[in-house]
Amino acid sequence: MNYQQLFQMQKGLDRHIETNHQLQDEDLFERKVLALLVELGELANETRCFKFWSLKPSSPQETVLEEFVDGIHFILSLGIECGFDQEKEFAVDLEKEESVNGQFLSVYTAIGKFRTSRLLHHYKELFTAYLNLGEMLGFTPSEIEKAYMDKNEVNYKRQAEGY
Repeated sequence: MNYQQLFQMQKGLDRHIETNHQLQDEDLFERKVLALLVELGELANETRCFKFWSLKPSSPQETVLEEFVDGIHFILSLGIECGFDQEKEFAVDLEKEESVNGQFLSVYTAIGKFRTSRLLHHYKELFTAYLNLGEMLGFTPSEIEKAYMDKNEVNYKRQAEGY
């Protein structure tokens, strides 16, 4: 994945949103962390991986991918908030869980660690855990990158429409 390109795109979207909503002087870190947690929950809901009581299948793969890239938006945005947007690589040696459920829980844990520390190492662990989740959900890096770009356009359009 071209992280520098994704960071630049996210930086532009963040500036656009902050200007339109007069948020330039606001510390948005905590709100972005909460937004990421909510998006992660929405992603889990679309996969239905934890719904042992239900026979209904997961949402279509394209819906799950769209929810997944919503999380990428907030992870990138948090990295920008912390000045990590010049990094070129985010793969750290982090084992995947044995199940998608376990990987979701690992991402939640990584979000909590990063929220508390705001350290680059914990950010990389979060990003890696999230990308590992995407791989476990069946997404390739190129699919994620393309879906991010597509959703970025949608987000600009939504801002123009008063979303």
